[in-house]
Amino acid sequence: MTNGPEATGTAVDPAVAGTGAEALRERAVSVLRRARERTALLTDVVEGPDLVAQHSPLMSPLVWDLAHIGNQEELWLLRAVAGRDAMRPDIDPLYDAFEHPRAERPSLPLLAPGEARAYAAEVRGRVLDLLAGAEFGSRGFGAGLTEAGFAFGMVAQHEQQHDETMLITHQLRKGPAVLSAPEPEGAGGDAGPDEVLVPGGAFTMGTSDEPWALDNERPAHRRLVPAFHLDTAPVTCGAYLRFMADGGYADPRWWAPEGWELVRRQNLSAPLFWRREGGTWWRRRFGVDEPVREAEPVVHVSWYEADAYARWAGRRLPTEAEWEKAARHDPGSGRSRRYPWGDEVPGPRHANLGQRHLRPAPAGSYPRGASPHGVRQLIGDVWEWTASDFLPYPGFVAYPYREYSEVFFGSEHKVLRGGSFAADEVVVRATFRNWDYPVRRQIFAGFRTARDAAPGEGA
Repeated sequence: MTNGPEATGTAVDPAVAGTGAEALRERAVSVLRRARERTALLTDVVEGPDLVAQHSPLMSPLVWDLAHIGNQEELWLLRAVAGRDAMRPDIDPLYDAFEHPRAERPSLPLLAPGEARAYAAEVRGRVLDLLAGAEFGSRGFGAGLTEAGFAFGMVAQHEQQHDETMLITHQLRKGPAVLSAPEPEGAGGDAGPDEVLVPGGAFTMGTSDEPWALDNERPAHRRLVPAFHLDTAPVTCGAYLRFMADGGYADPRWWAPEGWELVRRQNLSAPLFWRREGGTWWRRRFGVDEPVREAEPVVHVSWYEADAYARWAGRRLPTEAEWEKAARHDPGSGRSRRYPWGDEVPGPRHANLGQRHLRPAPAGSYPRGASPHGVRQLIGDVWEWTASDFLPYPGFVAYPYREYSEVFFGSEHKVLRGGSFAADEVVVRATFRNWDYPVRRQIFAGFRTARDAAPGEGA
């Protein structure tokens, strides 16, 4: 079975173009429907036992995600926006992500697959009726849940994030392949130099006017970033194999103390899902065994593995500010773009997104998606670990609830940027911030490396 509709194409997003309430309504309907089609795909391709099973203690049963998506949509759009009575108040505690950690969710009295589908479908039908008559103001972020369609965009982003989580569950699932997709088509030949110089200076980081940006992306603020060099493309499997062949997993010099402890405790010697047979490295990808493709960006590595590789290579991980400057700053105009290529909504010519493919494209692909500095694949393919802890921006205000971002701030979580092949365009603005524990390996994460510029270089 293929993976559903193509990405949005290349039209300018009405939320950016400012074309009015009707365009916002159409945009909201479009992203909600695309998310639901993907949710249906991910939950319809397996039988009931696979829906209710927990395929890893790190992940929820797929049926929990399905009902949680519907429950959050009801909470925010039917109750908070429309002021309606709860449809199923009895299930609220079951699908509260903070009340029940993933490891214990299989033991809860969850809705059966048929009930979960029916509940989510009924919620969606009522939401589309609500949306048909919704009015959108223009007072900006925090002025109200319907301002610029914020609540509808937030719910669509939430569903797509859970769709990516469910795709991770499919990767962890045992058994034959149930998903398929065409090969990435974005190969663009020679990517140019291995690294680019990003000149030093201030740029605008974050956003204050992106209608559907979430609270941790705000507010826009000036950030001074010294000159640095950045990899033109993400680190490849081939480059990572050289790190492994040089004894990277056996040399504590390259590892942070916690990372070295992880290596020893779990006996790590390669990225997750890799194994060696004879002289060949193989990997398991959505139920298919295949040789590791050296030209692809490496994926399923923890922050500690990315950090160790960078140290071995005589480099480092970029900071979050460096990543965003490389992705957004236009040295010609001095402005910060919405995406590396401009303000145009991502399409197949720009980036590998939306589960159109089930793997990263070869490193150096998508030249039309390059930033003004010449950096490629900053959006899509793999989430990229950065050196930065997940912290609030100056002037941060939690909205519409503290548990979206604020409770995660601190040194326990590292920031990831850019989105993966499994992320939808509705969540991959160049300001979007993802975060996770540095030990995580099941996520679709890779990295690229950086180094400081020499004194006077790029000043």
